[in-house]
Parts: sequence; structure tokens; C-alpha cells
Amino acid sequence: MTDPRELDPRFIPQQRLVGRLTALAFTGPSLIVLLIVLAAADDLPGWGRVALGVLWLALIAALVWHAERWPAKAYAHTRYALDADGLVIQRGVYWRSVIYVPRSRVQHTDVSQGPLERHYGLGTLVVYTAGTNHARVSLPGLAHEVAMALRDDLRLGRHDDVV
Repeated sequence: MTDPRELDPRFIPQQRLVGRLTALAFTGPSLIVLLIVLAAADDLPGWGRVALGVLWLALIAALVWHAERWPAKAYAHTRYALDADGLVIQRGVYWRSVIYVPRSRVQHTDVSQGPLERHYGLGTLVVYTAGTNHARVSLPGLAHEVAMALRDDLRLGRHDDVV
């Protein structure tokens, strides 16, 4: 395997924004649920109401903290390499995995871009393989140009392949 390469550093702020939006999407509905519970629990003592409010605030604070910290950790623990034999993806902060996609198993490849990825100039390489295990392998956090180049390189394949 050639030297593993890092993802694009723009992946960190893009993922932080995704995390913030997720936290925001969770905050509104969970606040409504908290208010309904507090309104319906007439027999709940005052300290119980305060405890529920503090618990809700702690949950939101933990979610925001995770949204800020996790992208840098995920970035630091993700590497990829492409050589003549295939694509290798290493990732995982706690549970680490190494995915190897041989060129001979590649059926087709795509590059996808959501609105936030497009804003940051990033793309996700998606490789579809023959077989059932890891039949769809994605590698987010690549510069769009790099994702396109990897897609083209995998698409062209090796010239000595015989089917």
C-alpha cells in the first residue's frame, strides 16, 4: 500500500456545521417535549422541574460539545490510499476498521456533493463493488477535485483486467 493520505482539512469545519445544525434541529423539539412534560406534571416538585431543566441543558451542552470536538477526532483517524491493487480506507476513533476495495471488484463509482459539501468544496467518493459485504463504500471529506480524480482512476481500472 502506498502512503496513506489524509482527508481535506475543510472536512472539520463542514462536519462542525453539520453537528451544529443537528444540535439545533434536536433542541427545538426536545424543548417542546420538556415544556409539555413540565406542564403535564402538576405533582412534580419545584426541585424536580429545575432538575429536568438542568438535565435538558446538560444534554444540549453535551450535544454541542460533541459537534465541536468529534469532527477533528474523526479527521485525525481517517486515512485512505489508492494504488495499482485498489483502494484502502482506514477509519474509526474507538472501533477502527480497514476497508480494502480491490480494483477487480469495483462495479462503478460516483462522487456526491450535498449543499454543505459544495459550499466547502468537498465531495464524497462512493464505490460500488461486486459482492454483498461492503457493496457500497463511501469516503467523505475529500476535496471535490480529488474525489473526481479518484473516481476516474478507479473507473479506468487496470488494463490487464480480464472478465
